[in-house]
Amino acid sequence: MRSVRARAALGATLVVAVALIGAGLAVLLVLRANLIDQADLQAEVAAREVAGALATGTPYEDVELDDDEDHPVQVTDEEGRVVLVSKDLRAVTGTGATGVTPVPSASAGATPAPDDDDGDDDDQDDDRSRPGRGEVSSDDPDFSDGTATVDRTTADYRFAAVEATTPDGVTLTVYAGAPLAAEQEAVNTVRGAMLTGLPVLLVVVAGVTWLVTRRALRPVEGIRQEMAAITASEDLARRVPEPDSRDEIAALARTTNETLTVLEASVERQRRFVADASHELRSPIASLRTQLEVAEAHPELLDLPGAVADTVRLQVLAADLLLLARLDAGEKPGSATVELGALVREEVSQRTRDRIAVAVEVPEGGAFEVDGSRGQLSRVIGNLLDNAQRHADSSVAVSVAADGRGVRVEVRDDGAGVPEDERERIFERFVRLDDARSRDDGGAGLGLAIARDVAARHGGTLTVHRADEGGAAFRLWLPRPA
Repeated sequence: MRSVRARAALGATLVVAVALIGAGLAVLLVLRANLIDQADLQAEVAAREVAGALATGTPYEDVELDDDEDHPVQVTDEEGRVVLVSKDLRAVTGTGATGVTPVPSASAGATPAPDDDDGDDDDQDDDRSRPGRGEVSSDDPDFSDGTATVDRTTADYRFAAVEATTPDGVTLTVYAGAPLAAEQEAVNTVRGAMLTGLPVLLVVVAGVTWLVTRRALRPVEGIRQEMAAITASEDLARRVPEPDSRDEIAALARTTNETLTVLEASVERQRRFVADASHELRSPIASLRTQLEVAEAHPELLDLPGAVADTVRLQVLAADLLLLARLDAGEKPGSATVELGALVREEVSQRTRDRIAVAVEVPEGGAFEVDGSRGQLSRVIGNLLDNAQRHADSSVAVSVAADGRGVRVEVRDDGAGVPEDERERIFERFVRLDDARSRDDGGAGLGLAIARDVAARHGGTLTVHRADEGGAAFRLWLPRPA
């Protein structure tokens, strides 16, 4: 039962079985009710026919009682005594009396009592419930189930009770039966057919469900096998087969391939990251080792400033790699409120010894608050200022302003700018343009990549444009708090 096909087949079979059983019971109940209604009608017709003959004054011995087996008749008087029965009736149950031998009625031939309108209430109630002389009751007859033995054959019957009053004023109750054998036979036939056909139908439903489910899940098996092969070979360039159908399985295959594409790109980026990081770390480490080895042999040749510079570069590169690792691991920014105007002023105030001074343009009294990590946003602004000072000829400016539902920080320089076809590439990791590859002028190519990643994780954007001064203009946009 761990198989989807088995569970689907079992579930479909159970549902169909419950539905068929419910429908079968409903059919049997409706069929039985209709057949009983027919039997009631037949019994009522037979009872009224006999009652009509008695109401017209026909003597008991002259009443025609045909079809004794189909419609056995028993007639009782007001005292419950049997006065007339079918010719071959040997026993009966379910009627007003169990006797099958007629006895003389005390009222037969007697002078009827005159109608008395001054009788008590009970007599009046009894008179109202009885038909008048020479009449048959027009009320709905009473029906009951019973048995009758006619000529040594016992069967079940449906009896109808109809009252009639003779011209002599004797009220008789006529019990006429209709056989239930046909009803029982029809119900048994239908029930037998259902019991015979139900297992066959359930087997067919289970088999069809199994085959249809197996065919529907065949692409899933192909996807599973290909995923297993990809896992075994570690070749993320492979893709699972996509069926031509437009159902959920095809959507699953497409989503799986999209996931593999993203995973492949992520792994490839991680490999490049490790390779580039190793290359970037190798240079300052090798330079620092060389200087230390020379200093060990010839202390007078020690380039102390160069060693310090290499150490600082190595420290900055390690910090950048650590921050990128945290960002790739999904580290979320903090939820503190940061005032960007004050943050820009604070960052610029720490650059008093830089090669080029930074002009700050922050409106007084403006509120430029955003939610995020103060440390990470400070790192973004610092990286943008470092990049601008590295490429500027003589001036660097930073401005803060409101921009729609957010805050815009723009860093401009008057350098050579960024070629239009390189404006997206410079945000990739370890990417440096040709004029920034020297050890002295260029960094590791991580500053702008870190800045964009941090901006994106804060719900903002970082783009580069051409500045009015002729150089590059980096625009950082961050949303205001909701």
